Amino acid sequence: MLKNITIGQYYPGRSYVHNLDPRLKLMATLTLIVALFFVDTFIGYIPMIVLLFLTVKSSKIPVKMVLKGLKPLWFLITFTLVLHIFFTSGGRTLFSIWRITIESAGVYQGFFMASRLALLVINTSILTLTTSPIALTDAIESLLFPFRKIGVPAHELAMMMTIALRFIPTLLEETDKIMKAQMARGADFESGNILKRAKALVPLLVPLFISAFRRADDLAMAMESRCYRGGEGRTKMKALKATAKDYYPFVGAILLLILIIIIPFF
Repeated sequence: MLKNITIGQYYPGRSYVHNLDPRLKLMATLTLIVALFFVDTFIGYIPMIVLLFLTVKSSKIPVKMVLKGLKPLWFLITFTLVLHIFFTSGGRTLFSIWRITIESAGVYQGFFMASRLALLVINTSILTLTTSPIALTDAIESLLFPFRKIGVPAHELAMMMTIALRFIPTLLEETDKIMKAQMARGADFESGNILKRAKALVPLLVPLFISAFRRADDLAMAMESRCYRGGEGRTKMKALKATAKDYYPFVGAILLLILIIIIPFF
């Protein structure tokens, strides 16, 4: 299951989406996330789904790979669905027994929120799958650069965020290896009550933390050995430069956000 997480992974390619300016790609992704929270009907999801589908097709990333990122979150999505079904009231009564009542508003809201979660994950996965960690670092640093005047360490923040994002697949792979090794020794992570499962995670978490600290120490030593001293005075071999075609997705995302906001008023 862990290997199905696609957030933080990069799928190499030379498509139009891959070659977009990472700053505008990041801003377009954030705009679509904001737009998702303004959508209040299933019909509002349709243009979002069409846009994401066209983006995936133009990026030449297999659709299965993007959808694979939803598998690890099935529990969260299902939990959200069930929570709304049983605790949101309103509309027609669909089912009632003892103190349990399922009403139409709860079913609608459950599927609506589950769809929103799925679209959020897909939207974020497309960004990381089509943007290399270095490009993402440059984009975050460039967007945070104006805030350096008020003391925001733009380069350091961008570096920390990118390293954390980059190490998600590595830590997941390490977790998978440790879990298989512990299962070979007789560990059981899938049965028993919550307390028993929590205790079973101890032999998994301890070596995982040790491995993470060791990797962090190795990375710090490697950066120091290369005379890394933060962003002060650093120059870039390839400076980011946006062209007209790089603005199209961002402008499209802005227009979609405006349409989603103003359409309910008509």
